[in-house]
Amino acid sequence: MDESMIVKLEEIRPLVSIPAGQIRMRDDRKREYWSVEIGPFPMGGFPVTQELYYAVTRKSPATFVGAQRPVKSVSWVEAVEFCNQLSRLSGVEPCYHWAEQENSFKWDRKAAGYRLPTEAEWEYACRAECSKPRYGNLGHIAWYKENSGNGTQDVGRMKANAWGLHDMLGNVWEWCWDVYDEEVYGSYRVFRGGGWADPERGSLATNRRRSHPTFKIDDLGFRLAMSL
Repeated sequence: MDESMIVKLEEIRPLVSIPAGQIRMRDDRKREYWSVEIGPFPMGGFPVTQELYYAVTRKSPATFVGAQRPVKSVSWVEAVEFCNQLSRLSGVEPCYHWAEQENSFKWDRKAAGYRLPTEAEWEYACRAECSKPRYGNLGHIAWYKENSGNGTQDVGRMKANAWGLHDMLGNVWEWCWDVYDEEVYGSYRVFRGGGWADPERGSLATNRRRSHPTFKIDDLGFRLAMSL
């Protein structure tokens, strides 16, 4: 591979080291609770920006144009494909492989490439050991309906959580790897975090939404993770 083509994420936005721990999850729809052990992993300190998305894909699905604004109107499938593209350009093994018989992507958990966080990893990282549904005053940590100016804003302008992660709440919702409920919703995938158009109640660490993996909208993006 031509070294000039290698994209190094660290030169644009560093990943943050998330420590090991445990998260108690809940599904209000089913009234279920469960605990998940989380191993240490790196996670993007910011949502993927339009600058990085364009550098990798040469595509710019932007209504609210700005190099440091989060990319949005990206489907779950496109987010997964981006992770694989970035992995190849960075010289690491891609995590995702298309399974023709199952008509779906499969995650090779031994691969070291870029990937989407799991839903449990996302909430665990969002909370950063905070027991409250938000890690700070909403007006200080998130772009939402009351302060967003009806659009996305540059990443990193709001206060980070205790682990140095910005925009975990507000700005754009973020795709996670997980299937929401295969029995009821089939292949629908989870997204978390709230977006610029949501009222205050939409930006909570516990809020869970879902849609088809080809769904895209102007307040939905994603954030990178990796495995150790």
